[in-house]
Amino acid sequence: MTAAPDPTVYPLDHLALLGLPDAPALVFKTHTLSYEALNRRLGQLAAWLSAQVPEPGARVATWLPKSELSCLMPLAAVRAGLVHVPVNPLLKRAQVAHILADSGARLLISNAARLATLEEGDLAGAAAQEEGAVWAAAEVFAPLGPSAAAADDLAAILYTSGSTGRPKGVMLSQANLWLGAVSVAHYLGVTESDRVLAVLPLAFDYGQNQLFSTWYAGGAVVPLDYLTARDVAKAVERHDVTTLAAVPPLWLQLAELEWPESAAHKLKRLTNSGGALTEPLVRALRARFPEARLFPMYGLTEAFRSTYLDPALVDAYPTSMGTAIPFAEVMVVADDGREAAAGEEGELVHAGPLVAQGYWQDAARTAERFKPAPAFSRMGATAVWSGDRVRRDSAGLLHFAGRRDAMIKTSGNRVSPQEVEDAAIATGLVAEAAALGLPDPALGQAIHLVVRAKGDAAAAEAALPSALVRDLPGFMVPRGIHWRAQLPLSPNGKLDRAALYQELSATVQQG
Repeated sequence: MTAAPDPTVYPLDHLALLGLPDAPALVFKTHTLSYEALNRRLGQLAAWLSAQVPEPGARVATWLPKSELSCLMPLAAVRAGLVHVPVNPLLKRAQVAHILADSGARLLISNAARLATLEEGDLAGAAAQEEGAVWAAAEVFAPLGPSAAAADDLAAILYTSGSTGRPKGVMLSQANLWLGAVSVAHYLGVTESDRVLAVLPLAFDYGQNQLFSTWYAGGAVVPLDYLTARDVAKAVERHDVTTLAAVPPLWLQLAELEWPESAAHKLKRLTNSGGALTEPLVRALRARFPEARLFPMYGLTEAFRSTYLDPALVDAYPTSMGTAIPFAEVMVVADDGREAAAGEEGELVHAGPLVAQGYWQDAARTAERFKPAPAFSRMGATAVWSGDRVRRDSAGLLHFAGRRDAMIKTSGNRVSPQEVEDAAIATGLVAEAAALGLPDPALGQAIHLVVRAKGDAAAAEAALPSALVRDLPGFMVPRGIHWRAQLPLSPNGKLDRAALYQELSATVQQG
């Protein structure tokens, strides 16, 4: 590893100034933006935003696939003095309405098809603008110049599911996002000659970082909304992609795919996020892409990325989370508050400048997760207490032990059981619902829903699947729905999720 990366913080929109003017910054199917064009276009978009939403610090949301506007908006919002709220394009109107209302967004930019799905009241006071019309209007504006945002100024709010309830907004500062870009570009070794295929959603922390870390290094980003794994392989070959980030379910598909020999050898680095890699999958990836360096990683939106495993250690420690990334202090805290000994399980706690500013307008949940760092911390200040159980081995490498909360992690997405349960009950077809995640070799965890019918049981059983498909994004739709006359209760009268989990595990294995 080279010398430590520069800890100096600049406003996020300065990323557009770092590449060579004529070098490619964004590569689409139809056109390419050089760094000079990137800076000009985001300056025009920022000028238009300032005219539409003149209030400093106001929130502006995007609900888009990986278009030019969705790629430029994180930088354009900063340049306009605003806060970007990216909405996952897989979400549907109910989830979008919650995010708009919770964030107080003044503006929503989307495409005509998505805007047409919204119902009265969903915009919660936000103005809606169609993407094409925005560009038509923005192109007549003189570009705004680079901003002078302060390091602790709010830059973005990313919505992530919690262990209970609806998605909560994680507040990210200029420093959080800038130093995250510096850190990842540094330990991955990204350079101006690299082309990074961006397949992860831009509403995710690491999805956005694909843009930021590449631009920090002066490289080119190739955004891709894919339907199949073969689309990814074709894009790697077509665009001479050197770097690919994905989640375990996609890595499974890519490892099983018959790749053109030339395409497989183009990849120089693979990075994993959104769930742990299994040892068989690590072996498969190493065999399929023998010339690529594999970087397993661990992170949480509240602190962006926490750890990575040096590719030189992957063969010997295929399931390790590795060690802290630059600018992060990662500790294992025993249940009594002391630093856990080697081999002893404890909670992963992350301190340092990558720690987010808390949850948007939610002091109670912020206090639960963002607390003073342990007394033995080197960096001190506020730390994120992850709720994840880990242990550190004698070599200093971290290993995942389990999750303390009830989150379901499926296809690289974190899903709140209560969100699925609320959607089922909102249909009016069920009286009670419990969502659980069962182990699944392709998805990590598959969502199973246990329900008690409300009214006519036969009619409810026939109608519920299509109602959930209508109301939930695809990754939240249960793989199995299990009907019960009553749901089990624990001795204290609460729903007995442990009993349900044991019952379903046995049933699914037998089936």
